[in-house]
Amino acid sequence: MGILSGKRRSAQDKPKEPMPVPAQGERHGAMHGLRSRWMINSVGVVMGIVVIVVIFTAMALSNYYYNSMQLGLESKVNTASEFFSSYASTESEYLEMANYYVREFTEKDRLELQFIDTRRQRVVFSSLSTYGLNAMNQEMTPDVVQAMEQKTTGRWVGRNSSTGERVMAASAPILHGGEVKGVMRMVTSLSRVDRQIIWIILAVLLVGCGLVTMMYAVSIYFIRSIIRPVESITETARQIADGSYGIQIEKQYDDEIGQLTDAINDMSTRIGENERMKSEFISSVSHELRTPLTAINGWGETLLAGEITDQESYHKGLSIMLSEGKRLAQMVEELLEFSRIEDGRFTLNMEPVDIKAEFEDAVFTYSQIFHKQGITLHHNECEEDFPPMSGDPQRLRQVFCNLLDNAAKHGGAGRAIQTAIARLEDTVCITIRDYGPGIPEEELPFVKKKFYKGSSKARGNGIGLAVCEEIITRHGGKLNIANAPGGGCLVRILLPIAAAAPAKQQPTEGGTPSLTEIRAEMTRENGK
Repeated sequence: MGILSGKRRSAQDKPKEPMPVPAQGERHGAMHGLRSRWMINSVGVVMGIVVIVVIFTAMALSNYYYNSMQLGLESKVNTASEFFSSYASTESEYLEMANYYVREFTEKDRLELQFIDTRRQRVVFSSLSTYGLNAMNQEMTPDVVQAMEQKTTGRWVGRNSSTGERVMAASAPILHGGEVKGVMRMVTSLSRVDRQIIWIILAVLLVGCGLVTMMYAVSIYFIRSIIRPVESITETARQIADGSYGIQIEKQYDDEIGQLTDAINDMSTRIGENERMKSEFISSVSHELRTPLTAINGWGETLLAGEITDQESYHKGLSIMLSEGKRLAQMVEELLEFSRIEDGRFTLNMEPVDIKAEFEDAVFTYSQIFHKQGITLHHNECEEDFPPMSGDPQRLRQVFCNLLDNAAKHGGAGRAIQTAIARLEDTVCITIRDYGPGIPEEELPFVKKKFYKGSSKARGNGIGLAVCEEIITRHGGKLNIANAPGGGCLVRILLPIAAAAPAKQQPTEGGTPSLTEIRAEMTRENGK
């Protein structure tokens, strides 16, 4: 028992020794983060499984070997005791046969055979201990007591009190006439079996340690393949946070780490573009503000100095100052609108709106302005009445004015602008077309983005179309900008209205797209 007990303790303790080192260190703050969590959750689990497997293997092997030995020992002693019970009718015959059987016992190297006198309760015959098996003393163990008192085969596993050796014994009564004449007992040492079990457990433990070691090595490799890209991404994110916009991470994997790398690279690129556009916006706004301020300051100083005496020049100076002041106010208003959109304060005051009247009022106002600039504004009259739609009249008027102003600013070189409004079932379609140079195809996808000005040299801060897009979108509509066939730019506004009578097709005038053309264009767009 001493040898097996010592081996069992070492077998159970071995896998537990490495566990406190990382676990305690990690629990108390020595290592934190992804690496420590992975080691605990993977290697720690494997080590726990190995310990459980070793314990259950030891228990299963012990039960198997001990039960097999016990059954074999009981079978031998029962067979022999039945023979003695059948042929030893007297005590003298019993003692003679016992002496002979002990001397001729062929398994002395593995078993010790004993015959016990029940009256004197001592061993009368025992196989010689020539093969290193020590004879048991005369202490009556539970198996002998069971055989004498209950007349059944008894078993016992314990320790030899004189040698300290772990042994297993089986005792069977020798009966004659229903009385116990004696007890036959077979005893075997468990040292050899204990050593065999220990070697098997050590082999299992060695395999388990190999698995833990392999798992540790695989975990180290795997965690490094994660931690190194994550550390690189973290460092790049810090650089982006410090202002290194546009910096890119080298993509090494096509898995989730690769997707994270793509996302960080895309974010860095977008931030870089936004910063560049913001810088361009600030420069553009500064220039746009400087020009009218210079004109206002210049004419103000001139008028204040009294250098102008004729009435015509005096009124011209005041007109310029007033015009530039209005342009400054418009720019400031656009900036305020954009600021409201960015911080979520942009709202709509919805009410029933006569969309046709609102658009035609804007057209009429700008026709007078364009006339002074030498630009002809053609509007296709629509005889059909439009049902009221839900909208913010001030915001919609802002969109119309902004788009008409853009048409004159960017396409005024064509000296003509065409507008139309028509109903397509439950949608109102508003078109504004100029005959200028149009928009480069590569710039079309970006013209409605904030701060974007493209290659245009016209005045502006690059946020007007972004505000228009926001207003139209919040009305549930769409703002489409494209190059018109034959040159120029075509802006189309689509807004939902209440369903009413079927729409009537309007004739095409002056090159403005007809309802048939608009329907065909909408069908193509929906198909895309």
